[in-house]
Amino acid sequence: MIRAVALPVTILATAIITLAADPSAKKKSDEPDAFDIEPPILKQNLSDEPLTTAGTPDAEIARLEKQLDRAKRTADGAERLYKIGVLARVEVEQRSLRVVRTESDLATARVTQAKEKVAEEESRVASGENAKDELDAAKATLAQLTEAAQVAMAKRERAELEAAEANVRRQQKLLKLGSANESDVTRAEEKLAELRAPKN
Repeated sequence: MIRAVALPVTILATAIITLAADPSAKKKSDEPDAFDIEPPILKQNLSDEPLTTAGTPDAEIARLEKQLDRAKRTADGAERLYKIGVLARVEVEQRSLRVVRTESDLATARVTQAKEKVAEEESRVASGENAKDELDAAKATLAQLTEAAQVAMAKRERAELEAAEANVRRQQKLLKLGSANESDVTRAEEKLAELRAPKN
């Protein structure tokens, strides 16, 4: 009985191994493999707006706006993710701090752009063009953006200080539990002292 079952099983196994090992037995297609060709460029992926030159204030502002949008999206659901146990409190704090830092960088970049606009308008007035109204408008915009940048910078400093204080408390608790080193606490305290030091 065993011989009667073993013989067909052996023949079937030999045939399968032979077919699997013989590449010529596979059906050859004239079509290239799916990974041999690149997908076509879709029209909706192309933009009509001109590319800004890297390093220009416009490009920097566009980059920072995208970065801010991305940072806000990642920070939006962070508190909920913390409550269900997906994220640590540290990650939630870092995400919100990243939003504040990017807002500050964006405000500073806008001030830089406004300063260039004022310089451009001043050169137009100096060359005799009638651009006094545009110069006044550019100066008013610069004043508003400078004030907004100062507010953003103060908010950033306050957020960084709060994050450093929370980190010191966290490192001290971890040291008491035996999960941190004395050097971690010292490093966190040095960072806090550096942030509290008066700026020149």
